[in-house]
Amino acid sequence: MSIASELLLLSNSAVHGRGFLEHALEAIAQFLGDRRTIHFVPYALADHDGYTARVQEALQPLDVSVVGLHAVGDVRVAVESAEVLFCGGGNTFRLLKALQQHGLIEPIRRRVEAGALRYLGSSAGTNMACPSLRTTNDMPIVQPASFEALELIQFQINPHYRDPDPDSIHMGETVEQRIREFLEENDVAVVGLREGAWLRRSNRQLRLEGLTGARLFRRGSDPQEMQPGADLSSLLDLPARFDQPA
Repeated sequence: MSIASELLLLSNSAVHGRGFLEHALEAIAQFLGDRRTIHFVPYALADHDGYTARVQEALQPLDVSVVGLHAVGDVRVAVESAEVLFCGGGNTFRLLKALQQHGLIEPIRRRVEAGALRYLGSSAGTNMACPSLRTTNDMPIVQPASFEALELIQFQINPHYRDPDPDSIHMGETVEQRIREFLEENDVAVVGLREGAWLRRSNRQLRLEGLTGARLFRRGSDPQEMQPGADLSSLLDLPARFDQPA
């Protein structure tokens, strides 16, 4: 991974009591710098026009133009010329399948690694920055060609991470239990990113920011509580060992 990579990975787009993307507007503004055009990837939802319009409205205070990839003539040409790419949330499986079908995995990865493209993700879009979608919370409503995602980082993220509720009478698995099961099969660090939190990567620095914190899961260790401001740069160099399909 190039030391020039610039990433902003949001756990979610909406926080209770605030408007769409409102909680992260300042972070997005800082991330954009003087860049005024965002190419938006709406494929995680079915209504591409409506989704793009919603993002444009939410980012209006930043005086930016949002271009939906679904509305351009050649998506690969658009990605090759884009300065900022925003992958929105929705269904992770649908998003990955669309990126694969449009042939966008390689050009996005290459341009981000070269420092030519800034990557903003939220929810499913944050999952896409990982090596694999295996730590998504979503239902597989479609079948992508593989689980391999953009691999802009060397660890996994679980967006919308929810802590176990000691008072709940629900008998199903908690998110923590599901992540522990993932670690039984895969030796990869997982950041459980609570709603309202995000990760900001700039060059070789990775920091946890936002309104809430996160939990860091590693094989053979107890989960580690992380607060906003924590330096997670060491995760950029950890090897990722996934179970391989037969």
